Amino acid sequence: MYSGSYVFPRVERVVFGRDAADVVTEEAIRGGSERVFVLVPELLQRADVVQRIAEALGARHAGTWSGITAHTPREDVVAATAAARAAGADLLVTLGGGSIIDAGKVVQTCLANDVVDVSQLDALRKLPGDPMTSVRAGMKPPKVRTIAVPTTLAGAEFTQYAGVTNAQIKLKEVFTHPLQTPKAVVLDPHATVHTPDWLWLSTGIRALDHAVEDICSIDAQPFSEGSAMQAIRLLSRALPATFKDRSGLEARLDAQIGCWLSLIGSQTGVNKGASHAIGHALGGTGGVPHGYTSCVLMPHVLRFNEPAVARRQALISEAFGQAGANAADLVAALIEGLGLPRTLRDVGITTDDQIEAITDASMQDPWIKTNPRPMDRAQVRAILEAAR
Repeated sequence: MYSGSYVFPRVERVVFGRDAADVVTEEAIRGGSERVFVLVPELLQRADVVQRIAEALGARHAGTWSGITAHTPREDVVAATAAARAAGADLLVTLGGGSIIDAGKVVQTCLANDVVDVSQLDALRKLPGDPMTSVRAGMKPPKVRTIAVPTTLAGAEFTQYAGVTNAQIKLKEVFTHPLQTPKAVVLDPHATVHTPDWLWLSTGIRALDHAVEDICSIDAQPFSEGSAMQAIRLLSRALPATFKDRSGLEARLDAQIGCWLSLIGSQTGVNKGASHAIGHALGGTGGVPHGYTSCVLMPHVLRFNEPAVARRQALISEAFGQAGANAADLVAALIEGLGLPRTLRDVGITTDDQIEAITDASMQDPWIKTNPRPMDRAQVRAILEAAR
């Protein structure tokens, strides 16, 4: 029997299938914003979609910043905060993947809390062991909000929490507040055409991982379960379609909508499991891109969890359109068919020392404790060895 409550996120609207430049400008006007500051990855700095947004905003465009690198380092966030503050930003636009969108979330919090140095982030990060949606005591709420225009399928635009890498300790730390959630999300498939295929497809597997671990969660909810099922249906069809024809905008939008639906549970705090927990460590400590972490880990975590959630995994197979098949095998076949990495060796993790460090970092992630099958350090290490 289900038991729980669904808390609606602070997203005011999701606009899909429309031109991002038009929607961003409409949202800026609707909110009375006069100083719109745009965050983009360096890869997209000269992309036509960035230029169109700047032109459509006209005098409202306060500047564009492209200094955020992979995994959102602390130093990059503080530098972006200084640039946004100097520009007098009253609205942020984040155009890019998870690293850019997460950066925008934490820039909001840094602006509200007068952060000028990386050391000040220690007082704002979520404490280890606290739930992912647990706001740090004393944190001032963001006042400057964000519009997100995602170019990948990582899904950061639909959640309130953000990962920022502390390079000194090689650990990804979490910053969370309900108002870090973008107030508007724009799903424009045209904005994704510059995204490299490996990044598009691997983050699509990341979105699939969101849906899969929602269905198997210890606190699954009926609303998120239904959304996750539809997310799997869309992603399992749309990702192979975009692999075969990267110019197909309808399939790209289907994948974007699948990503959106995969995050319904995350928006209200439905806990994930070991694929996400170990994935955070593989990314923050091992330096592996977000999407690749799910490609490498998800099939192995599904196999580990099967004894505890076999009935839930049957729903995953049903959503794939192959009722009765093994869910881990279906996921593994999809990843292989997209030409994505499937082992730790494929993503540059080759030594025992690396695996030890990733194991240690995994044990600090709160979602290790919420994996549907309880696990200890030895079992985390065993999953990493299986993925080797």
